[in-house]
Amino acid sequence: MKLAGKTALITGGGRGIGRAIALAFAREGADCAVAARTLAQVQEVAAEIRDLGRRAIALRCDVADRQSVDRMVDSAIKKFDHIDILVNNAGVAKSQPLTKMTDELWDEIISVNLNGTYYCTQAVIAEMIKRQSGRIINIASIAGKQGMPYISAYSASKHGVLGFTKSIAMEVAAKGITVNAICPGYVETDMATLAVNNIADKTGTTTDKAKETLLNMNPQHRLVTAEEIAAMALLLASEDGRGINGQAINICGGASQF
Repeated sequence: MKLAGKTALITGGGRGIGRAIALAFAREGADCAVAARTLAQVQEVAAEIRDLGRRAIALRCDVADRQSVDRMVDSAIKKFDHIDILVNNAGVAKSQPLTKMTDELWDEIISVNLNGTYYCTQAVIAEMIKRQSGRIINIASIAGKQGMPYISAYSASKHGVLGFTKSIAMEVAAKGITVNAICPGYVETDMATLAVNNIADKTGTTTDKAKETLLNMNPQHRLVTAEEIAAMALLLASEDGRGINGQAINICGGASQF
């Protein structure tokens, strides 16, 4: 059990990548707090974790709201005493040409993806420093390493997450804490389904052809699975990954070599 006795907080934990990470951690012995804006989803995941014999708590949180983040962290600490592992997974992915970008859409994407990562990390890191132990894993994207059309706000937010990851990793490297990012390509989740529907709507093509567009972005001609992301998160969270720090690790089938 690679995470026996550990406690984890996973944002965006109600589905997709967040759910896969929470279940992977629980199978390896971790107690988990799972948080999302939709409470019903994380309640279901918490029940799955309990079925695996671990403790779990479901929390409602909007990571773009600092007070909501503080309440989430306080509740998790009240339940588990401390947080060993933080996974910043909550995020939004919306596309718009720059000429049609609204301030509201820009602010929403930056607030959730970048500010949310900052709020959650700041809320837990002081206690990790005090305990001289901790793992922080940020779910970024290959869009955080290279630009792509129509996703300027999303790409900017994920570039920011990578800069934040590398800087904080250096701040706490000597304090028993590692900070890393995982950079997926398109993952077989609801977010990918939304991307397919968006492509189909804007181009007038079928959803099958739109999905083919996503598949062609991966040299392996497939979508990455949430379980593949979870496997990397498990490595980074465990003692086996203690030497990995300040890294942005691609899981994209070779779609990005940066």
